Amino acid sequence: MKITKISQQVKHQSRYSIFVDGEYSFSLSDTALLESGLTNGQELTGEQVKGYKQLSTDDKLYNRTLQYLALRPRSVWEVEFYLKRKEAPAPLIEQITAKLLKLGLLDDYKFAESFTRDRRLLRSASTRKIQLELQKKHIASDIIGQVLAEDETDTSTMLRDLIIRKRQQTKYREDETKLMQYLARQGFGYGDIKQALAELAEED
Repeated sequence: MKITKISQQVKHQSRYSIFVDGEYSFSLSDTALLESGLTNGQELTGEQVKGYKQLSTDDKLYNRTLQYLALRPRSVWEVEFYLKRKEAPAPLIEQITAKLLKLGLLDDYKFAESFTRDRRLLRSASTRKIQLELQKKHIASDIIGQVLAEDETDTSTMLRDLIIRKRQQTKYREDETKLMQYLARQGFGYGDIKQALAELAEED
C-alpha cells in the first residue's frame, strides 16, 4: 500500500487528505501530518493505515477540543467532561488533557484568575458566590483560596455600586426586601447587605 497523494483540503485548510493507492484514506491536521512524517510515495502496511485512521479520528477530536477552548477559558474538569460527552476513551482523554496542559492551554490557576476577574467586573459577584462556582468547576480548594486571597476587589464598594445599579430597576427600587433577597442570592452576607443599605441611606 502506497501513499499516492497528500493534498490540502479546500474547506478545512488546516487539514490534509491522504490518499492510499489512488483512493482517499484518512485526513490529518497540518500539525499531526508534520509529526507523523508521512510523505508522498511512502509505503504503508495495512496495520499502519489502520493506525493512521485512528490517529485521524483522535486528531479531529483534539482540534474540536481546541475550538471548544477558543470560545472561552475552561477548567481541566470542563475539558474532561466535554471529551466524555464526545465518548472519548479514558486514555485519549488523559492524552489530550496532558497535551493541553503541557502547551499551557489548560491551567486551572489561570482559569480561576480569569473567572474571578470576569465575575467581579461583569456580575459584581461576591467572594462566596465565586467560591461556589469555582468549586462546581472542580477547581482545587488550594487554588481557589490562593486566587481569592490575591483578589484586591473592594467588596464593600462593589456591593454599594451593585445596590445603586439595581435600584435603577423599579422592582428593586420599590421593594427593599426583594433587593435584599437578590443580593443574598449573589452570595453577600446579611450583615454586609444591611450595612451597605444603611450607609447609602445616610448619604441620601
